[in-house]
Amino acid sequence: MASYKYQQFMAQSQDTSFDLLHAPGQPVPFSGIYRCHGCGREISANFGNPFPPQNHHQHTSEQGLIQWRMIVWANHNPKK
Repeated sequence: MASYKYQQFMAQSQDTSFDLLHAPGQPVPFSGIYRCHGCGREISANFGNPFPPQNHHQHTSEQGLIQWRMIVWANHNPKK
């Protein structure tokens, strides 16, 4: 599970971008931290780069497909 220390640097969001699941190899739509829907493994990913390939890690049949869900969005254009 992603952790943070300073609450003032995090904001809760209801944006539907956090609901989307992404397959291995697809381009990353937003820079941030992504969590595997099946097993909970977390990665950092940069906009435009591909998600890790299918063989990045293995799942049991109970864990299902490898699918990535954004859990933290990295805002590269903060308002000052």
